[in-house]
Amino acid sequence: MDTKFISVIIPTLNEEKNVRRLVENIQKYGQQYVAEIIVVDGGSTDNTVQVAKEIGATVVVNSLRGRAAQMNAGATRAAGQVLYFVHADTQVAESFADDIHQAIQEGYQAGGYRFRFDSDRWLLKINSYCTRFDSLFVRGGDQTLFVTTALFNSLGGFDERYVIMEEYDFLRKMWKSHRKLFKLIPKEVVVSARKYETNSWLSVQLANLVAVLQFKMGRNPQYIAHLYKKMLNYR
Repeated sequence: MDTKFISVIIPTLNEEKNVRRLVENIQKYGQQYVAEIIVVDGGSTDNTVQVAKEIGATVVVNSLRGRAAQMNAGATRAAGQVLYFVHADTQVAESFADDIHQAIQEGYQAGGYRFRFDSDRWLLKINSYCTRFDSLFVRGGDQTLFVTTALFNSLGGFDERYVIMEEYDFLRKMWKSHRKLFKLIPKEVVVSARKYETNSWLSVQLANLVAVLQFKMGRNPQYIAHLYKKMLNYR
């Protein structure tokens, strides 16, 4: 495996306030193993694209909006042997590059982290605590996801029909046949609590529950997204 083997892929939409911090931290903490940082923008109307270019990220402006489509576009452009998908409002662990390198050396082909919110609200600490359990429905894109390019391609990437729940769908596919290849790293990434700033904790939990139940029932992804956005003040 090449020394610089990780391609970091960041889907964005109006994230100028977060993308600079994230890219600079990836550059700072991942310089030993990160080959490239690819920001895939879904049509931002702020300065996300300009900021990402200024700080040295490769920027792809994708014609299709939606994290699944944007992350697939980034994966298509990526040269690394491992893809690391990170949401723009997430703060990576300082040891992320070493963690991924160690996991690959141990024979894993995918993995993610626990998370904690950038908030001291005690109800959010309940959510964070649950991410230590190795269960599909406490996993999610905010926790970041690394996967070998070979495994990602063999599974067909993200299903672009999913406007939300795209990571759940991908992990469900992967865990059916490659469950033992996934490593839950016992460290935390920091996740933005901004959804809870405009919605109550209970309303977000109810919306999440509805989305998960509809997903398990096999409902149309567009319908799931419609319900979710109807229940929340959600961009």
